[in-house]
Amino acid sequence: MIKRYVFSVALALGLFVATLPVLAAEGGEDLPSVGTNVNDRAALQRGARLFFNYCVGCHSLKYVRYSRLATDLGLSEDEVMSNLNFTGAKFGEPVLSHMPADGAKAWFGKEPPDLSLEARAKGVDFIFNYLNAFYLDPSRPVGWNNTVFPNASMPNPLWELQGLQVAVHGEAKPGQEATVEKLELQRPGRMTPDEFRGATRDLATFLEYTAEPAALERQSVGVWVILFLAGLTFLLYLVKHEYWKDVHEEH
Repeated sequence: MIKRYVFSVALALGLFVATLPVLAAEGGEDLPSVGTNVNDRAALQRGARLFFNYCVGCHSLKYVRYSRLATDLGLSEDEVMSNLNFTGAKFGEPVLSHMPADGAKAWFGKEPPDLSLEARAKGVDFIFNYLNAFYLDPSRPVGWNNTVFPNASMPNPLWELQGLQVAVHGEAKPGQEATVEKLELQRPGRMTPDEFRGATRDLATFLEYTAEPAALERQSVGVWVILFLAGLTFLLYLVKHEYWKDVHEEH
């Protein structure tokens, strides 16, 4: 019985670990890994600053409240309301953009999506690579295109930080359009390429957090759960050893 219990625990943990690569690949994209860490509070704070300065004008986080941000990011109510709240919302209200839906459809062709669960839907690697893949394209309605998500209706929100990228096309095959071989920086932005990649990693980290704020608490609790199971297994082993000692002595 004890052996079966230990085997069941080990099997459950093994299945959980085995599913991690599948969960990480939910976006379905074969993209370079960004290596985010939602336990890095400084990265979360930097990512939040980027989101509220460059993204919240169009995108909401309807499943995240300002009060929850304060708790998880280690910020005071005054810090959140003074530096992250640009819509006049109350501290306990969710993060909602004030962009009118009708105006968004007229300007971009459709209403910008809520980004609360974007990291769960597309994957963190998708978000990071997408933010780094914008380039100028006069043929598009908004003047931008993207190699990760071609023909996206979204302009580059971080162009002043990244600079202006242009596409270098390969030779077009008969009946096909020329593919983008690489992107080149035509005009530098306020950040160096390395600094910009660090900034977009922070933003991707923040969106990974918003997709599951409870992950911070769940991960810390998970350590204690594993320790409890290990301790329980050891105690059950001692009980089993003591029980079978008497059985062996009777025989």
